[in-house]
Amino acid sequence: MIRAEILRDIAPVIRDQLVICNIGIPSQELHQIDDQPSNFYMLGTMGLASSIGLGLALTQPKPVVVIDGDGSVLTNLGTLPTIGNNEDGNLILLIIDNGSYGSTGDQPTYTSGRSSLSAMATACGCQNVVECDGAGTKAALTDALERGGTTVIVCRCDSGNEKMPVITMDPVTIRDRFMAEVAR
Repeated sequence: MIRAEILRDIAPVIRDQLVICNIGIPSQELHQIDDQPSNFYMLGTMGLASSIGLGLALTQPKPVVVIDGDGSVLTNLGTLPTIGNNEDGNLILLIIDNGSYGSTGDQPTYTSGRSSLSAMATACGCQNVVECDGAGTKAALTDALERGGTTVIVCRCDSGNEKMPVITMDPVTIRDRFMAEVAR
């Protein structure tokens, strides 16, 4: 499976959740597959989806699902020990690990070699780390939401992008409608 197929599969599970989605093509894919006001699409700031999601999770009680990528997490590895030392019970970090920087031309990341984001998350103090493949992502995400608590899911999948149009909403509109959902 590629990332867009995974997003299509998990869309019904995350529809009623607060979702922070990784920069670039992942946000375009989620927007096209199932646009929701509860989705915050990252249009800039590579590597910060998980940090923004943790900040949101620490400030309110609703579950927060962060859809991040291996390249972005590798860009900001400081987020993993921060999550591991601030587990508050309502953050699910879903790292879609396709072994590449998908938004910039599929250049390989170090997870396509010997580096393991699951091992890094565990070493950083994350207590509940789940590994799965693309087909197992929906079940892992459903289990994490039902169980509660902080969970890091590392989903290994194939590299590749579906052709999607750019998000035409401006950042202020994305922010405002998302903040209205947070306030509800």
